[in-house]
Order: sequence, then structure tokens, then C-alpha cells
Amino acid sequence: MTSHPAAPSRRTLLRALAALPASAVLLGEAPGLLGSALAAAPPNGSATRYTIVPFLNSNDGTVNVYQSDDATDFRLLRSSAYTPPAGRIRDASVIRHTDGYYYVTYTTRTWQDTSRTIGFARSSDRVNWTFLYDYTVPVANLSRAWAPEWFVDSDGSVNVIVSCSTTNDEWIFTPYLLRATNSALTAWTSPVALSGIGANHIDTFIVKIGSTYHAFPKNETTKYIEYATASNLTGPYTIRRTGDWAGWGSYREGPALVRLDNGGWRIFFDGYGDGSYYYSDSYDTFATWTAPAALPGISGTARHFTVVKETVSGGPSLARNTTRSFRSANYSTRYWQQQSSLLNLPVVSGSSTTAEKQAATFTVVAGLADGSGCSFRDAAGNYLRHWDFRARFDPNDGTSTFAQDATFILRTGMGSGSVRFESYNYPGYYLRHYAYQLRVERPDGTDLFRQDSSFVPVAAWG
Repeated sequence: MTSHPAAPSRRTLLRALAALPASAVLLGEAPGLLGSALAAAPPNGSATRYTIVPFLNSNDGTVNVYQSDDATDFRLLRSSAYTPPAGRIRDASVIRHTDGYYYVTYTTRTWQDTSRTIGFARSSDRVNWTFLYDYTVPVANLSRAWAPEWFVDSDGSVNVIVSCSTTNDEWIFTPYLLRATNSALTAWTSPVALSGIGANHIDTFIVKIGSTYHAFPKNETTKYIEYATASNLTGPYTIRRTGDWAGWGSYREGPALVRLDNGGWRIFFDGYGDGSYYYSDSYDTFATWTAPAALPGISGTARHFTVVKETVSGGPSLARNTTRSFRSANYSTRYWQQQSSLLNLPVVSGSSTTAEKQAATFTVVAGLADGSGCSFRDAAGNYLRHWDFRARFDPNDGTSTFAQDATFILRTGMGSGSVRFESYNYPGYYLRHYAYQLRVERPDGTDLFRQDSSFVPVAAWG
């Protein structure tokens, strides 16, 4: 078992969600929070899959492919998965297109060199990639075309936002829009500058919620990631937040956002100033953000990426309204057991008392905050929830906070038949054992943590 890290501050993580009834989170009744698409935990037997294709801190001539089921714990799928036939590959942005293929677009030269093209490649399986073409961006007097970012609009149109500078000042970048004019993604409209964001902004990433476009560009003068909104994709954008408005610090670049299963938004960004890669979450339409945390396992290795999220088959399943006991995946004689309202991991065996067996037996029910997740009830009707990051059993007080504290999302475990239980309202935090106590903790990117947080549902002891 790994050493116990210091518990982080709750800060503003649940400021918005705690004020909402659970039904509002589930049904999308919070305007601007969930947008038009409903976010929810994957159903039984399915899994969420996040894929990134970053270039490497040590090598901008190739990319690795990583995947994750929680947008926190990324694992290597293939190293050096794609190397272009010429030039470099930096700032790779990835989507899955309607033809079923995955496409990346990327910067084709290192930062010191003139770079008038952006590259394109595709893959059917995220592992084997085929070069398609380099596209010369038709901006007059172009010096550099950097950091192309995919954006698929609500009408299905496929766009690339690319940062361009001209020979008049090769280090002053402006974001431009290219729109695909065919489904093969081989022909593009003339570039249109995004109005309102202005010059000396780079790495612009856009998401749409309802009818509003939300842009996150990096200000190259201040080195902060800013925030802007518009009612049209091409603008005019109004810059709403500048400076260290989100608490992320300066010398940050490459922002990329993705929707989490609990309806929140996660931003990833490259902390190139200190060599780390960070993420931060928002639950109130980008007004406040959690303190940035380094991505476990890949921080310091991965550079500037975007994320594609999918729901895929083959995920874990756990029958609801059944009684189960839960055995540790790496301590095969130890089981969940309630002891004085706390969840611990003692040895349970055939010689254990009836009371001990009953305390190691739980009813699995649909998640209180999300029916696709799960909650756990003891014989007295109390629910497993986290409190101050400790797993314990309490009566349901009917609040949305309790419902979220008591809801867990199933993720695939380490070892045959095992599952992991991710906190619904602390995404990326898992039930894991430490000193034979169950806590909710953030992974460190190691297999040991994954084993400590993996449990096998078995026939009930009680």
C-alpha cells in the first residue's frame, strides 16, 4: 500500500452542484451547466473512454496514445504510435469523425522554424495511424501556423481553429477558423479570423453550451489562459476573464476541455513553465475552478493535447438490488466491513461470527445522484458515503450533497472480475484501502494504487 497523501481542500469543487437537487443534475435542469447534452455515468456493461495523443517533452517527432476511463488516470496504449513522414508533430488535436475514423491535426514544425502547414493523419483503431496530407494555410504573408484544434459544431460542421502569425511580426498570433467543405476533411474554407479575441492570442480552444461559444485562448503577453464568449463561432467574442482569474497561474498553454460523467467540465493545460501537466474542474459554467492538480503518471512526459471522449462496450457491470460482499483484489482474505459506521478491510472467513459476516454484506442499489452509478446500503439502511475523504455509513438525509457523496461510478479494476469505484462528485478519486481503512483518494498513476482501489464483488457473507 502506498503512503497516505495529504487531503486536498474542497475549495469550490461542489459550490454549484451542492446547491442543486440531484434531479437537476440528472435531468439537465441547470441551464448552462450541462448544456444540451446529458452527461451521466456509463450504463452497466459500458465504459467511458478518454483518448489523448500527445507529443512528448523529450521528442516532438512522434506521439504516444494514452487512454483513461476517468480523465485522470491515463495509461499508455501505444508509444510512438505515429511519426509523420517529414517534419515534426506538436500540439496534436484528436476527434472521432462520423466515418468512424480518428483524425489528428497537428503543428508540423518545431517552434523555432517557419511553419506554414498543419498536418493530418487518421486511424481506425487509435493505435495504427496513416499520414493523410500537410495543408498549407492560405493566410497572406503567413509565417507560422500553430496549434490547430478541432471543433465540431452543433450542426455537425467540422472546424479547425489554428493560430497564425505573419511575416510582419512572426511571434504575434491570431486565431483563425477553417471549416471542412467535404466529409473526407480534405478541403477547407478560406481562413476567417475570430473577431474579438484579437492578436497575440494562441492555442484557442472552443466548446459550445446551448447557443453560446466559450473560448479559452492563451494570452502570449501575460502567459495566462483567458476566457471569452460569443453567440457566433467566428465572433465577435467578448473576453470575460483575464489574468489569473481561475487560479491556474501563468506560463500555461494548450487548454483543452472535456465533459465529465457527472456533468462538470475538466480543463487540461500544459504548465510548460514548471514542466507539469495540469487539470482543473468547473461546475458553474466556468465561473470557478478547482485548484489545479498535476495529471498522475504522464505529467512531465505529455505535452499539448486534446481529448476525445466516447462510451464503449465491455465495461464493468454490477447487478442492482442484490446483496454482495466485496473482496480486496490484492488482499484476497480481506473484505469490506462496516465497523462503528466506518468502512474497513479486515479478514473475513467462514469462521467469522454471524455479526461480522452481516457487517461485510451490502445491498447494491442504483446511484442516488445518478441511476447509472451505484450506491451501497448496509443492513440498517444506512448508505456508504465519503466524509472528509473517509468512507463511512450514514442515514440518507435527502440532500443533493449526500446523494452525490453516496454515489460511485463503476470503472474497470485491476485483475479478473474486479471493479473500481470512482467518487461521483470528486471525479478521479477512488475508494481505496490504506492501512486497511477505506478512503476516497486521487490516484498516483501506479499499478499499486489501482490494485489498492480494485475490489471483487462476490456472494454475500451474510
